[in-house]
Amino acid sequence: MRRSTFPALLALLLASGCNTLVSDHTTVTGAGADELLKLRAGPSLNFNVILGLPDGTSLNRHECVTEIGQRWCRVSLSAAPQISGYVSADYLTQY
Repeated sequence: MRRSTFPALLALLLASGCNTLVSDHTTVTGAGADELLKLRAGPSLNFNVILGLPDGTSLNRHECVTEIGQRWCRVSLSAAPQISGYVSADYLTQY
C-alpha cells in the first residue's frame, strides 16, 4: 500500500511546487515624473540596464531575492511577457 501512495504524494509535491511560478501583478510607482525605473539583467546595480520603465508600467512579479541589503524582484512586462529582468522592490506596488 505504501508504494501506491508514493506516486500520488510525489505528484502533489510537484504540483504544490509549481505555485512558485505563478506571478503577482504589480505596477511601477515612485520612480518620479521625469525618471525611469531601470529593468536590469540581474539582481544588482552591477548588471546591465535592459530598459527604463515609467511610473504606472504594469508588470508580472516573479521571485524576489535580497542582494547586499536590497530586495530585487524578477519581473516581466504584462504587455510583453518575453521581456523580463530585475527591478528594485522599492518601486513596486501590488494590485
